Amino acid sequence: MTLLALGINHRTATLDVRERVAFTPAQLEQALAELRCLPEVREAAVLSTCNRTELYCVTDEAGQQAIYEWLGRFHGMEVEALTRCAYHFLDGDAARHLMRVAVGLDSMVLGEPQILGQLKEAYQVARQAKGMGGELERLFQHTFAVAKQVRTETGIGRNPVSVAYAAVSLASRIFDNLAGSRALLIGAGETIELVARHLHEAGVRRLTVANRTRERADQLAAPLGGEAITLDGIPDALIDADIVIASTASALPILGKGMAERALKKRRHRPVFMVDIAVPRDIEPEVGELSDVFLYTVDDLQEVIEENRRHRQVAADQAESLIENGVGHWQHERRLRGGGELIRDVRARGESLRDEARDQALARLAKGEDPEEVVRRLAHQLTNRLLHRPTLALREAASDDRHDLMDAAATLLLDDTSDSPR
Repeated sequence: MTLLALGINHRTATLDVRERVAFTPAQLEQALAELRCLPEVREAAVLSTCNRTELYCVTDEAGQQAIYEWLGRFHGMEVEALTRCAYHFLDGDAARHLMRVAVGLDSMVLGEPQILGQLKEAYQVARQAKGMGGELERLFQHTFAVAKQVRTETGIGRNPVSVAYAAVSLASRIFDNLAGSRALLIGAGETIELVARHLHEAGVRRLTVANRTRERADQLAAPLGGEAITLDGIPDALIDADIVIASTASALPILGKGMAERALKKRRHRPVFMVDIAVPRDIEPEVGELSDVFLYTVDDLQEVIEENRRHRQVAADQAESLIENGVGHWQHERRLRGGGELIRDVRARGESLRDEARDQALARLAKGEDPEEVVRRLAHQLTNRLLHRPTLALREAASDDRHDLMDAAATLLLDDTSDSPR
């Protein structure tokens, strides 16, 4: 079986494509169930964030194409269009990719910490959906250990740098004094929680958090002295909002052009800074066409992100080295497990032949046959049966000029390999 990592991210696909291929939380259980039903797939986990959708599977040789076709069917996309912007990795390269994702080396914001939490959530969802088997279970656990080591031994996680931080940093460049601004945050997940914390640290004291459930919004807003509202309250809150940052798991936009136009009219066209971090988008792209709105998406945060990337490059190089060690250790353990399985199979076959020969010998003794003759026949029979398959394989290897197999056989089967065939 093969370990396969397959997906798209912010480097390979546009925001429009990433929106189409993203899995909502409500879709994940169905997606994992369908993946596991594919004959080629033995184990599966799905990671879907604003910047990437990735599938980690244990498959047979035909699994890659089958998974591409399934992904296209699930999202109503042609396989050809999907493969043009997708990537895939196998075995050791797949493990390396997962570890790089876990520590933020493959993120838009180098070293951002949120991805590790999202990966742990994906792991838990896959476990609950019974998508995890021994192979993926061990890989994810090993990946989490490597990520912890990287965070502990390098500076990759120092300083608050993430998409959330980049959004607030961009706002600080546009407003001379953030402390005098009122912010409306749409959503109440981890990203919005980080946004709220960064805004508060920047001096913003007038915060409004809008969420589907007011209770969750209040949990986020109350410690920062903010106000909690439901999504129905967004039109009124927009009138006073100078900064709007949105990040929900909604499948459809929450803030439309008409809503924004009405709010701008009531605020007498005072400009509004908006950042839509969500994928799929929470704010209709047409909102950006309004003259008093400055709308940015995750792809527009690149300048802030590149500045961060330069600062963290030294730590990233150290992280790459730790990841290589982690991949090597994982591959070593995987080979040992594979060797252990082969050893068990070989011993099981040998014991089966032994038991069969022993039972036949005991039956002959019970019939009164000469014990000495029975023992000779037992030894002859057991030797022939044990060496029959290796002998056939050696003849075939010699015929094909497979010196590697001949040398391996000599090492495995002979006490002294100095006279092994060359």
